[in-house]
Formats: sequence, structure tokens, C-alpha cells
Amino acid sequence: MAAARVYDYLVLGAGSGGVASARRAASYGAKVAIIENSRYGGTCVNVGCVPKKVMWNAAHIAEAMHDAPAYGFSLAQTAAYDWLAIKAKRDAYIKRLNGIYESNLRKEGVEMINGTASFVSANQVSVNGVVYEGKHILVATGSKAWIPNVPGAKEFGVTSDGFFELEHLPKKVAIAGAGYIAVEIAGIFAALGTSVSLYIRQSEFLRSFDPVIRVNLMAEYRRLGINIVPYSGITRVEDVSQAGGPRSLRLTVTNKETLQETTADGYETLIWAVGRNANTDGLNLDRIGVTFNTLGFVHVNDMQETAVPGVYALGDICGVEMLTPVAIAAGRRLSDRLFGGMTGRKLSYENIPSVIFSHPTCGAVGLTEDAAIKKYGKENIKVYQSKFVNMYYAMMDAADKVPTVHKLVTLLPDEKVVGVHLFGMASDEILQGFAVAVKMGARKADLDECVAIHPTAAEELVTMR
Repeated sequence: MAAARVYDYLVLGAGSGGVASARRAASYGAKVAIIENSRYGGTCVNVGCVPKKVMWNAAHIAEAMHDAPAYGFSLAQTAAYDWLAIKAKRDAYIKRLNGIYESNLRKEGVEMINGTASFVSANQVSVNGVVYEGKHILVATGSKAWIPNVPGAKEFGVTSDGFFELEHLPKKVAIAGAGYIAVEIAGIFAALGTSVSLYIRQSEFLRSFDPVIRVNLMAEYRRLGINIVPYSGITRVEDVSQAGGPRSLRLTVTNKETLQETTADGYETLIWAVGRNANTDGLNLDRIGVTFNTLGFVHVNDMQETAVPGVYALGDICGVEMLTPVAIAAGRRLSDRLFGGMTGRKLSYENIPSVIFSHPTCGAVGLTEDAAIKKYGKENIKVYQSKFVNMYYAMMDAADKVPTVHKLVTLLPDEKVVGVHLFGMASDEILQGFAVAVKMGARKADLDECVAIHPTAAEELVTMR
């Protein structure tokens, strides 16, 4: 089929990974076009990391206001939290970022095509009836949240995307999910004064993280008043609102251990944060021979190559390390290899740091203790752990003091650090530097040789014994 235009590089999806790869390719002189059917910036900018961090900041300020009397401040809240005001400012900020993304692409000479791409052959896509050809094609269309197929779930519930569309702060909310998105939203709501119930399918949330994180965070969330309902599955959602009254949703919940069924009423909002699926709608990937794993994510090798020569995929659509910086790093390395002459350039998916913007924050890089034991054997692993109270809480009553826990997982005989796990205030900021150390192969002795910065929480990582 004759193409209207031919490019060195066609990128499908203007999220973080797609934009990063397109701009890097253009910087090498490649002729690049990017195709997007929604707002530029993808999930992270529009309904993910960025607006989430704005709301985490708001919740963090609420916590500081709660703590202020311990430091001699006398505060009185004279009006309710202005949800609409922060929503308007947040939305305006996101809109500016959308424009910045487009402006940066324009400056790099990347052509922007608005619409949904559909493969017509291995090197051609159709958009709005126009065929475009790419010598190389990258699929970076991301993922999308989904809602289970249970009665009333879609009618009365929203996904995590819908959290950013709420027009008011609900007084009572139910969240279904045990991953970091559910946990983060629960923490934001609780800090802002909402009554929160968190429905999880197993006994714990954040099950892929080390017990240092999940056990301590669950304890802290319960201390904050979050109602964590383990072994639970929501099987029906009904609107039982009274005429003229506030919205009231009734949830029918089945305990997956006992099979006992109960109901819970009075929720203004129900948020489903039960996972994300590959966003492949309309792409016709199966038509050209792209393969998928059992969960429906695109299968690629370690060079981001699909089963079809010249067609690549990265980011959430691959279902591996679904984090914005991972997609950006993979996208840039792919363009370095394809257009920058860097033979063999690729992203290593080992030792990728990740942070949960919970309350307090926590994060990890490398292997959990269990994973390290499974990989190397228990006799070859030595663990260091420190539990303490951050000096921030020194002026507070015992009931308001939140513990901090740091954990190092090391591999004998030279105690190479293969895992760092942090729970507590400032974990998000502390982790980045120690992730560099882990990537460089640091040993426990290397940390010991570093002089501590006092008084900080981070110094515990270089003073453990």
C-alpha cells in the first residue's frame, strides 16, 4: 500500500517512553513522527505520577498541620479543605505540561499526528484513513486501568483515573486493590480526613515488596484509621441513596477464606485500583504477528524487539517494571542503538528503584530478603536492619510517633548489597542515591566507610551493625 509519508521512526503513543524515544531519535537526525489519540504525556502526566504527587503534597501538608502543635504552633482550620480549588490548579498545571510536551517535540522536529494508529502491514499504519510508513516502528501506547465484571461495578465505581475527576472530597470512600496505586490513594484520602476502607484479596497489600515495607505500612495505615479488609472480594455494588441525600453505595463483600458474605453501606465513592491491562485497542498487532504473554502484554526480548522485525515495544504495554522512568530509559536507549550508533545499547531491568508515595513513604531497590534467599541460598545472605524513630517526631506524644525501618540485604562472602528497603519519612528522597550504590555493586564495607550526615534518617544506612 502506498504511504502518504515515510519516516525513519514512527512512534505510537506520546507518553513518557514514546516521547523520550522520539526526541532522542530526532536528536540524531532521524525523520520522526509520533502518533497520539489523547493528551500528550501519557498516564504519568495526566492521570498518574504527576497529579498524584500534587495530591500527595496536599496530604503531606495536612499531616504537617496536624503535627504543628507539637512544635508550638496554634492552628485552627476555619474552612473545609477546598478540593475544587486544588483540582482547578492541578488541572491547569497538567494542561501546561501537555503544552510543554508538544513544544519540546516541535523543537526537536518531531511531526505530531493526532489519531489512533492501526497496523496495515509490518511497517505501515493507518491513522484517520491516511497510511504512514516507518523503517522502524515503536509501540508505546501504555496501559489502562480496568474494572471487574461484577454487578454495579462499572455503573457506580471508577478507576484510579477517576480519582482525578472527583469534584469534591468524599466523606467515605471504598478502594479495591492491593498495589501501590490503591495504597497511595488510600493514604491521600485518609490524610485529608476521609473515612477509608481498603479491600484487598489476600492478607497483605504490596505483596511484591519486602515485609519491612508491607508489614510496617499496614500497621501505620491501621493506626491512621484506615479500615483494611483482608481476603475480600467485592461481588456487587448498589446505589442505596435516599432522595435528596448524599450518595450512598452498598457493597456486597465475600470473604475469600470463609466465603461469608457481608454488606457495607454509606460509601460516596468506590475506586477500583485492581490492575492495568495493555492498551492495544485498535492497533491490530496480532495482524502483523506481534505476540503476547498470558496476561495480554506485548512480548519483547531484552532489546525491546517484538516478534516482528522492525517493530519494537516498551513501557507499560510490555507489563514489566511499569514505571515512568523505566519507559523513558528504555526509549532513549532504543533510539541510541537504532540511530546513535550505540551497538548493543539497552536497558538493564535489574536493580530498578521504586517508591510508594504512601504515608509515610517507602521504597526499595534490588532483591527482597525472600528473593535473595531463593536465588542465592539462606546461608549466603546476611541481613542488616535498623528500626528507630525519626527525630522529626521527638517533640510529639508517643501515640503520634511513626517508626522508620531500614533494611540491607547482602550477599556473602563480601557482603555485596543486593537489596535496600526503606520505610519511613523521606524514604523517597533517600533511596535514589543508594540505588546508585547498588547499581555500582557496593558492599556493606563501602557504606561503612562513608561518614554519616547527622542528624538524618539516611545515616542509619551507613552505620548499621
